[in-house]
Amino acid sequence: MALGVSNGRLSPLTGKPNAVSTQTDKEALKMTPLPFNGNLAESKFQIMRVLQSLDRVTVVKEDPTYIHAVFSSKVLRFKDDVEFYFDEASQKVHFRSASRVGYSDWGVNRKRMEDISARYKEASR
Repeated sequence: MALGVSNGRLSPLTGKPNAVSTQTDKEALKMTPLPFNGNLAESKFQIMRVLQSLDRVTVVKEDPTYIHAVFSSKVLRFKDDVEFYFDEASQKVHFRSASRVGYSDWGVNRKRMEDISARYKEASR
């Protein structure tokens, strides 16, 4: 699966329950995008700060409106791709978090994105 943004959209999910996205039509895998914290640069800075505060994460690509990070699990070193798309038109931060292998992730991607969302919102206060 190619990662990145195409026509303002992150890659679609496969439908397996080991991923979440703010831009999916699959209700069980859908999450709410984050509002901008100020402008694009401030919002992106806050997401980068959150990522830097977490363990076992590497930012592998950063563009003006996009971040791709890879999280590795503690024991088995499974890798999850986490993407952020900063949509200036809607003033929203869209995201996608998906396991590279397997079928179920026991809710790990959803919990991670809930945690990142909470940290991001806390930083805006």
